[in-house]
Amino acid sequence: MTATLGALAWLAVVVLFGAVVPVVPTGAAVSGAAALAAHQDPVTVLLVVLAGAIGAYVGDLAVYLAMCWGGERFARRLRWLRGPNRLDRVSARVREGGVTMFLVSRLIPGGRLPVLLAAAVSGLPWRRFAVANLPASLLWSALYAAIGVLGRAIFPEPWQSVVAAILIVLLISQALGWWGRRRPLSVPPPASPAPPA
Repeated sequence: MTATLGALAWLAVVVLFGAVVPVVPTGAAVSGAAALAAHQDPVTVLLVVLAGAIGAYVGDLAVYLAMCWGGERFARRLRWLRGPNRLDRVSARVREGGVTMFLVSRLIPGGRLPVLLAAAVSGLPWRRFAVANLPASLLWSALYAAIGVLGRAIFPEPWQSVVAAILIVLLISQALGWWGRRRPLSVPPPASPAPPA
């Protein structure tokens, strides 16, 4: 049991680190841990979901607070936010979207940081962000754990299901990233000048 708790703590730390430094494949870590847990004790899968959600949630809080502190200066330098009123439109979408927006941003490769930046710059209150991001982090962790459990259902050996879960997550992430890069960035037409009074 101590080894299991230690592994769960490490999973939470890895996901937290990946939330702050977005080069660690956190979804693959949760999927692999869930695949391994499903081979040992199915109840442990719930603890994997919880550990992944805690790491994601705490990491998002840290990034959000950092974005609140210096996000607007950073946002004004980003190419995709330089258009007129672009940052205001993105911020309005984040305020309206709530949990759904935070969940979707976690599922799209490279989507989480822009949404956190827009939420911080828009002045979304910290408490509202903390409440909206809690179910989003939990749903994200449950989804990636489900991918790991699916790998366990297909492959009989624990190492096979862990490798399959990680490969599935990486392939899905790459496919979504490729699709996002292929879609043109929609820029609204310039507003027509107001008629003279």
